[in-house]
Amino acid sequence: MRLQRLTVWAAPLVAVTSAITLPASTLGTDLLAAKGLINLAVNGIEKAFKGQQGSCTLANVAVRKEWGMLSNSERKSYSDAVLCLMSKPSKTNPSDASGAKSRYDDFVWIHIMQTLEIHGTANFLSWHRWFVYVFEKALRDEWNWGRWANDPANSPLFDGSAYSMSGNGDYQAHGCTNALPTNLNCIPAGQGGGCVTNGPFKNMTVNLGPVVVTLSGIPELVPNNGSIWNPRCLRRDISSWVSQRWSTDAISTSLINDNPDIYWFQTVMQGDFANGDFGVHTAGHFTFGGDPGGDIFASPGDPMFWLHHAQIDRTWWIWQNQDLKNRQNAISGTLTLGNFPPTRNGTLDDLIDLGVSAAPVTIRSLMSTTEGPLCYIYL
Repeated sequence: MRLQRLTVWAAPLVAVTSAITLPASTLGTDLLAAKGLINLAVNGIEKAFKGQQGSCTLANVAVRKEWGMLSNSERKSYSDAVLCLMSKPSKTNPSDASGAKSRYDDFVWIHIMQTLEIHGTANFLSWHRWFVYVFEKALRDEWNWGRWANDPANSPLFDGSAYSMSGNGDYQAHGCTNALPTNLNCIPAGQGGGCVTNGPFKNMTVNLGPVVVTLSGIPELVPNNGSIWNPRCLRRDISSWVSQRWSTDAISTSLINDNPDIYWFQTVMQGDFANGDFGVHTAGHFTFGGDPGGDIFASPGDPMFWLHHAQIDRTWWIWQNQDLKNRQNAISGTLTLGNFPPTRNGTLDDLIDLGVSAAPVTIRSLMSTTEGPLCYIYL
C-alpha cells in the first residue's frame, strides 16, 4: 500500500506532515502550490507594470513553513509563544465569559460564540484565515516571536519532545467518538483518550467548554454554552483511522483539482456527513480529537487547532492561485450554518469581527494573502 503524506498541515508559519519522506509523485498539493506561486508572481508583475502593486511583494512577503522545515529552536520558540499567550490575562469581559482567564482563551471564546455563523457559511474560509493571522500576530506581540517561520502518532509533531506540539493523551479506556453534532461515524477508540503528559503542553489547563462532549469522561456543564470556568487537562486521542481515510495529500489534491467552483470546493472540503465523508476539514479536527479538540465550538482550545486551520487556509490559497482571475474573490453561501435559520447570501463587504483581538475587517480585504492587511505565502 502506498503511504500518503498527511495534510493536517501548517500553523501560523508552521505545518505538520508525517515523518516519512515520499517521492514527489505523491506530493500533489506541493506541485499545485508551486504552480500557484508562479501565477501569483506573474500577477504581481502585471500589477507592478500597471502601477497597482501594493507594499507587499514576493520580495518581502512572510513565508509560512512546514513544521519539518523548522529547526528545533524555531519549533520551541513557537510553542513558547503559545504558552506565553496562555500566561497573559484575558481581555474578555467576565460578564460574557467568566471562564476566559487568558489571552489564549479570548480566541477560544470568540470561536465558541460565532461557531454557528462561521461554519458552512460564506465566511468560513475568510473568517478562519483572519483568525489564524490575528492569533499569529498576538504571538509576535506578546513573545516577540519571529516571522521565520501515514501515522500521525509517529510524526515529529506528536513525538512528545520539547520540540513537538506534545503527543497523544495517556491511554484511558474509552468507547468510540461520535463526530458531533454530525453523528457521522463511530470513530474507533485510539491509544490515547487521557491527559497529555509530555511536551510543551503537558501542564496546560483548558478553561472553556465543552459545548459538545465527544470523549467519554468529560462532564457536561450547565449552562452548556462554553462560557463558564471548567479547568481541566488537555486530552487527545490521535486517530490514524481518521487521517488515513480523509486527510491524505491525494484527497487534498483531488479537492483542489476537481472542484473549480467555490461552492463545491467548500462543500467537499467540509464533508458529506450524510454519506459518511468527513472531508479534510472535519478529518483534521478528529485526527487529534479529544477534549477540546473534538468540540466544534471549543476546538481552538487545543493548540493543534492553529496548525490544522493554517492547512485549511493553505489548501484554499492553492485553489485560489490556480486561477486568480476567477477564484480570487469567489464566495458562496449564506450567513448561518446549513442556512438555519435562513439568512441572506454573504457578500465580500460583510464584516469579520474577532472581538477584543482585532478591529473588524471586510471579507474582501482577506481574499488575497498578499494584499490588504495580509502579507504571506505558503511553500
